[in-house]
Parts: sequence; structure tokens; C-alpha cells
Amino acid sequence: MRVSIDSDLCIGSGQCALTAPAVFDSDDDGFGLVRPGSEDGRGDPMVKEAVRACPVQAITFAEE
Repeated sequence: MRVSIDSDLCIGSGQCALTAPAVFDSDDDGFGLVRPGSEDGRGDPMVKEAVRACPVQAITFAEE
């Protein structure tokens, strides 16, 4: 599994970082990013919830 954020779609709502802080964070400009080393989702059950919480569906969580 691989989690990623489309930086062209992200509006910086912060829902991903609030929902799954072990996997997501915000960059210096306030836009979402996947924490280094967390690209596989680390088995965090909240990753799928973060995908649903994103208001612009900028997060993908898919099998490679």
C-alpha cells in the first residue's frame, strides 16, 4: 500500500494531519504532506479515514 497527496489538489485544510498525525503533517506553507518513512501508511487504521476526510480528495491510498 502507498499513500500520497496530490500537491496540485491540496488546499491545506489540515484534515489529514488532524486525522492521522503519525502519517501526515503540514509543510511550511500549510499544505499536507506524507511524513518521510510513512509512505506505506505504517498500518495506521486512520489513514483511510484521512482519505475520506480530505475535502478535495487530494489523498490516495492504493496498492502498488
